[in-house]
Amino acid sequence: MKSNRKTMKTSAPATAEAQNLFEIRKLVLEGEGQQLEFKRKAAHPEKVVRELIAFANSDGGTLLIGVDDDGTIPGVKYPDEEIHVVSQSLLAHCKPLLVYQESVLPISENRFVVRYDVSPGNKIHFLVLNNTRETFVRVQDMSIKASAEMQEIIRRSKKKRDVRFTFGESEKNLLQQLEQIPHITLAQYMKFSGLNRFKASRKLILLVLANVLKITASEKGDLYSRA
Repeated sequence: MKSNRKTMKTSAPATAEAQNLFEIRKLVLEGEGQQLEFKRKAAHPEKVVRELIAFANSDGGTLLIGVDDDGTIPGVKYPDEEIHVVSQSLLAHCKPLLVYQESVLPISENRFVVRYDVSPGNKIHFLVLNNTRETFVRVQDMSIKASAEMQEIIRRSKKKRDVRFTFGESEKNLLQQLEQIPHITLAQYMKFSGLNRFKASRKLILLVLANVLKITASEKGDLYSRA
């Protein structure tokens, strides 16, 4: 018995604008995450700089201007203005200078999406704003302020040097503790180990650099768990 069902062929987008919109929609379907961020406009360019810094300090990523948080793609009418305010903010507030790729993607006759691609940096980058110097890391779909411990881990890990440390009773007790609980904070480690902040911090940093522990930044403080 023959079927009367017809096979539908998916045709490629007819114009460059349609092709760009098609590719952006595929990317947007992934949703914001570890390596993807949406911005409707660069109305607050320092926030764009913060996201780009977080990408550079982590796994790299892509930022799209002209895409709403809910995934709709209205685009922007004047991409040159968006690029100008972002580039000026990067020059003024990102130290050291960030290496990135920038592209303008037309999605209709008068609407555009601006795309920024950032690779992991070989140095730690900082946001310098209002006499403050902060840095950020990317955790899932958030850019989180990096603690002093996280900054030291990023700085030393980018140098790719061997790590030497003594695995003593304190480290052994910590790993035993982490068999009972999923993670521990610096404050918790100080409390049960009896170490002061400097010594506890140094031990945790070395254990992360040695891949014995892993560190996860959170808005309530870093979490350390077994690697």
